[in-house]
Amino acid sequence: MILVTGGTGLVGSHLLYQLALQNEDIIALHRKSSDLSSVKKVFSYYSHNFETLYSSIQWVESDVNDVSTLSKAFKDVTFVYHCAALISFDTSDYKKMRKVNIEGTANIVNLCISNNVQKLCFVSSIAAIGKPIATGEITENTEWNIEDNNYGYAITKYGAEMEIWRASQEGIDMVIVNPGIILGPGYWQGGSGKIFYNIYNGFKFYTKGVTGFVGVIDVVSVMMKLMKSSIKNERYILVSKNDSFKNVFFDIAKGFNKKEPTIYATKFLSEMAWRFNWILHKLTGKTPLITKHSAEAAHNRYYYSNNKIKKTIGFEFESIKDTIDNTCNNYLKNI
Repeated sequence: MILVTGGTGLVGSHLLYQLALQNEDIIALHRKSSDLSSVKKVFSYYSHNFETLYSSIQWVESDVNDVSTLSKAFKDVTFVYHCAALISFDTSDYKKMRKVNIEGTANIVNLCISNNVQKLCFVSSIAAIGKPIATGEITENTEWNIEDNNYGYAITKYGAEMEIWRASQEGIDMVIVNPGIILGPGYWQGGSGKIFYNIYNGFKFYTKGVTGFVGVIDVVSVMMKLMKSSIKNERYILVSKNDSFKNVFFDIAKGFNKKEPTIYATKFLSEMAWRFNWILHKLTGKTPLITKHSAEAAHNRYYYSNNKIKKTIGFEFESIKDTIDNTCNNYLKNI
């Protein structure tokens, strides 16, 4: 039996689809407020038989911080994919992220140990990878320094990884994947899906910052390959290409046959924008569209190495251009 947390997210829903295709016995966790129809929508992008595939999943209403319902869900589970996380760059969400990302992961680890789970796969992030002192490619061995990763999401994902390593010390085989910015269809009002939504609707700004990008199907494919292999107690950066936000935004615009963004958002303009959004957030309580960290990140230039995963399992990533084109096509079908 396979247990999937975060099944209603971008990675989780695509993982569930691939597992359902292989006729696996699947338990998927969802919170009471989760929108299960979004998972079915993702399935429909890839198959006409999506209703049957979706119905093969056993959904359990639970939460990574609800140990009571989690314990029941773990009965007869042999493999766990832990995809659940709270993603936010708003400093006011830091305590919530610690609760979900660190404490929730600790609960998953404890139940894996007490139920003798065979293997655990954790979806982390490049946010939990260290940043180099000098320029150069970032690898899995780049040393973590909290001074260079001093924002809430990075700290809590790194803390979650420490819990996963604890599982390995307690005899649980585990693997960690550290994806870059994950692109893929299905969640247009949040995460990377919001980029596609905004550009389709005429977003005019771009920056020249560089980071790693990867397609969601590649992330899921690597996770499943690692779980079926004898590989254990390793972490892998998953990046198809290091590219600028400018190039990615322009490629998305081309995929929609829309006008490319025309205004370069300088560091000064970005700083003004996050300060304005902070004031607006304090006055109205609305979630800020841009935060201090996201404004800074849009101008950082980080290059991540995917050599380890390519050498380990011989994996070849889909080009980001193809990922963008496929995602744009699914967005157009959605509207």
